[in-house]
Amino acid sequence: MKRGCIIVAGGNGSRMESDLPKQFLLLDGLPVLMHTILNFHNFDAAMQLVVVLPTDQIQGWEALCQKYHFDIPHQLTTGGETRFLSVKNGLAMVSQCDLIAVHDGVRPLVSRETVIRCFETAELKGAAIPVLQANESVRQGTMDDSVPVDRSQYFMVQTPQVFKASHILESYNQPWIPEFTDDASVVEHAGVKVHLVTGNRENIKITFPEDLQIAELFLKLRFNLKI
Repeated sequence: MKRGCIIVAGGNGSRMESDLPKQFLLLDGLPVLMHTILNFHNFDAAMQLVVVLPTDQIQGWEALCQKYHFDIPHQLTTGGETRFLSVKNGLAMVSQCDLIAVHDGVRPLVSRETVIRCFETAELKGAAIPVLQANESVRQGTMDDSVPVDRSQYFMVQTPQVFKASHILESYNQPWIPEFTDDASVVEHAGVKVHLVTGNRENIKITFPEDLQIAELFLKLRFNLKI
């Protein structure tokens, strides 16, 4: 089956306390976004890769690709005002794919095994997302009024979220509503059942400065380097 992946990289550096967008910050000598792209290219070199960036970041990304001699084939498109519209712009670039993944550009440490589980399950069942079961106590409510809940019933959702192309393309013809927090919620609203697979613990979303340090540590552990 022909695969495609939309990599959504619309963040800025505000919570990272950086002038650079977080997807452009260096991780082990390469911008974070390059690590992300490489994960999918190494999984399937024939996969169509579409990177969604804010308009004002396109030129900066192209300059980084030249600087780091990054020649992994990928297409660029601009993001919209919401993640929903950014993904929709990415979908417009995908052509003749049977399975389409959507992945956060700042999740550079997704494992090959997680990617395989997502694509294999989506091929069989139509839609798959990686999750980790909550491993801490969970409460529901507000800071002033909350109750404990059964953590075994809660999962932390990651990406890539993978779907049969017909499912996600049709689902993104719906008008946006606030309940659309990720791609799974979009396709579920269109009547598609989403299946869960096991993610990987190091598949963190880089949001705060300490996340970059944690990612560096995970990389060293992955490659058994001295710390």
